[in-house]
Amino acid sequence: MTYLRRRLLFYLIAFWASITLNFLIPRLMPGNAAEDLMMRMHGKVSPYALKALESEFGLAQHTSLLTQYGQYLVALAHGNFGVSITYFPTPVIVVIEQALPWTLGLIGVATVISFALGTLIGIWVAWHRASRWDRFTVPAAMFTSAFPYFWLALIFLYVFGFLFHWFPLAQAYSSSLPPALTVPSIIDIVYHAILPAFTIVIASLGGWILSMRNNMIPSLQEDYIQLARAAGIKDRIIMYQYAARNALLPNLTGFAMALGFIVAGAILTEIVFSYPGLGFLLFQAASNQDYPLLQALLLIISVAVLLANLIVDLLYGRLDPRANRSGG
Repeated sequence: MTYLRRRLLFYLIAFWASITLNFLIPRLMPGNAAEDLMMRMHGKVSPYALKALESEFGLAQHTSLLTQYGQYLVALAHGNFGVSITYFPTPVIVVIEQALPWTLGLIGVATVISFALGTLIGIWVAWHRASRWDRFTVPAAMFTSAFPYFWLALIFLYVFGFLFHWFPLAQAYSSSLPPALTVPSIIDIVYHAILPAFTIVIASLGGWILSMRNNMIPSLQEDYIQLARAAGIKDRIIMYQYAARNALLPNLTGFAMALGFIVAGAILTEIVFSYPGLGFLLFQAASNQDYPLLQALLLIISVAVLLANLIVDLLYGRLDPRANRSGG
């Protein structure tokens, strides 16, 4: 319980710090969202309207920073992130709700598939190290992991989309078939997601393979592995329940970070495929200086990373009892 209390206290403090920084950074920048919106409207906003916009964005100049912070916390507690500049006057929470399912469906599924597949291949390659499988897999994994997402996405888009016309070039669904809970619509959505998901899996698979292989090889040299072999325990049990279980712990931290950043989306991949997820939304918010939307997205990313790491810390306590004994 000491381990759990310390971890929860740490993440509560980190959560408060992320909220506070998310509040301060936009207000320390020159200008504000209301002024930017007024410039977009070529100055056709009265001073009274400007004050109303500043109040709407939580940037009212006549209130103290502490008062604004209190209002910001109350608004967050009610799920109110303000109004988006890019999609004015649509509330930020509505814009995010529309983009979030696309990112979770594409990036989330692709990340889980990549991690699971890469971990299993890494275990197999480590167990058969110095074999022909090892000599082939390791260079191939190093080769694919060296490619950036966007470069691989452009290559796949050109070859499979432009040259062969196997997959669509952009968007998450056909314009003639809007999203709905129908079989044709679901098939169309999956069809549009195959190429970007394949890009993400291929680009990240090599890293998971190499990481798991390198973590597992030292575990195979431990005395308890040799003792298990001498005791006649089946190789499959030794490989997965003994060696892989300990070697998996460092990989879980990387997986937690990957899960956390699912919310951000594979930004460049979503941009290349014009996929309407949070990564593409983050790019639009930064390009258009949409402070309320950018602020909300960064906060959601921070919270997602903290939650993912908290879950992995709890798993550490389950998989490695030494973490509980050491108090974290």
